[in-house]
Amino acid sequence: TWQPRPPGPEWQWQLVGRVDESVDAEMFDIDLFDARPGQVNGGVIQRLHRRGKVVICYLDTGAWESYRPDAEAFPSSVIGRGTGWAGERWLDIRRASWPRFAHIVWRRLDLAQRLGCDGVEPDQNNPVGNNPGFPITYADEKAWYLEVAGQAHRRGLSVGMKNGVEIVDRELVAAFDWALTEQCFQYRECARFEPFVAAGKSVFQVEYAVPPSRFCDLSRRLGFSAMAKRPALGRWRRACPVG
Repeated sequence: TWQPRPPGPEWQWQLVGRVDESVDAEMFDIDLFDARPGQVNGGVIQRLHRRGKVVICYLDTGAWESYRPDAEAFPSSVIGRGTGWAGERWLDIRRASWPRFAHIVWRRLDLAQRLGCDGVEPDQNNPVGNNPGFPITYADEKAWYLEVAGQAHRRGLSVGMKNGVEIVDRELVAAFDWALTEQCFQYRECARFEPFVAAGKSVFQVEYAVPPSRFCDLSRRLGFSAMAKRPALGRWRRACPVG
């Protein structure tokens, strides 16, 4: 299982459009469904592997997306309020609801395994405080994060803890192979991810509204692999020097 050490490798995070394979990066984080045969990035995983690159596949595990091919498989009873992204709504991740939808999410992990993804970036597992439409607690949120990590590992996939700054603790650091945080500099939350670095695990950091000149020095001191991106997560990036 891929487990990068801090400060982590140069990386690219591109979730829309044809992946720019010319980017000078060791790890590429791309959309899972777009990497299926016949889709815009069909075959990209194998091409990147031939060049010695690591490929992480992005998928939602805590939200329903109207535009995904498995959207109709989710029962309406587990679909909550919008996440703020068009066509995306929170899922009821409380343990009692798992039997109604979790198997659909695990099939996405199966797809990642079949396509040859080295690991996964499971998103939208942190509904607490985001008005999801269900009375989800921090305990519920943590239990779901841990279950997602365990399911990924059962399939031999590396797995990162995406966001969830409010519940990072020793158990979660141990469960995940690395972390990915958005806007921790902007919201003064980066220190919350230091336990990953202390455990010898990489933290991948992205900022949208702050120029690299303002956060790269701090990111380097913390041991993060950081870059600036635009929220659409296309090709554009401005990476901080690693090391």
